[in-house]
Amino acid sequence: MVTGGQARTLKNIVSSGMKSSSLRVLAVSSGKGGVGKTNIVANLAYAFAKMNKRVLVVDADLGLNNIDILLGLAPKFHIGHVLSGEKSVEEIIVDGPAGIQLLPAGGGLQELTQLDGEKKVLLMEELDRVSSGYDFLIFDTGAGVSTNVTYFCSAAHEILLVATTEPTSLTDVYALIKILHTKHAQKHFRMIINSVASEREAQLILRNLMAVTDRFLPNVSIKYLGYVLSDPNVPKAVRQQKAFMELYPYSKVSQCVDQLAQKMAGEKRSGTDEEQRPLFWRTAFSVQ
Repeated sequence: MVTGGQARTLKNIVSSGMKSSSLRVLAVSSGKGGVGKTNIVANLAYAFAKMNKRVLVVDADLGLNNIDILLGLAPKFHIGHVLSGEKSVEEIIVDGPAGIQLLPAGGGLQELTQLDGEKKVLLMEELDRVSSGYDFLIFDTGAGVSTNVTYFCSAAHEILLVATTEPTSLTDVYALIKILHTKHAQKHFRMIINSVASEREAQLILRNLMAVTDRFLPNVSIKYLGYVLSDPNVPKAVRQQKAFMELYPYSKVSQCVDQLAQKMAGEKRSGTDEEQRPLFWRTAFSVQ
């Protein structure tokens, strides 16, 4: 529970000078594991960095360390050290490929899986200090519908959801959308369909999902961001602990992610978004 004093602290953060910042904060989630979400985050960040965008990836699957392993990194410190007051954010950030910077989670630390209000305030204050130096801040959330997942999704400018053709992937991502909408007043979502044979297959999956949300969640908006083709180079890159865009830049999967990055980098946050969500922690004090 966030106390009144903590809420006031976050409101003070909200009133800070970042309202004019060009920073875009993305929360990437999926509803379930095994859909390639972290791989998309890592390679999307890589693509942004190759475009000379300044990128900070926050491994928001707290208590587990996934993205640093995926990229072959071995950080000495993690978010747990920040939340305990032992380290600042700057002291734990590690450099990744192409100039990506990563804020690592704490592997095997159960106490990080359910942050209390005080820890959320501390984390957001630390991010506030460093975020103005970046173009993109990307939360790689955990799978499922835990309070940490809904917290980071609700605190971002944009929620990107990753799904595959598997029926369980679609039912779980729908469950996440429903919770974020009914309990946290989120209305706008963007979809990436991963590991498909063609764009036609991706659009079919999206239409099936939208048919359900249009019927049961009529106030929800789901926009198609793009698709990522299935490619044998993906597991090859995972085994080598490298971004597939680094090892196989001309592969079809890399071309898909590059198109996503080009599309997003060419966008500007709408005036409505600027007005409604000037800071990514605008709603943080109301999210449990």
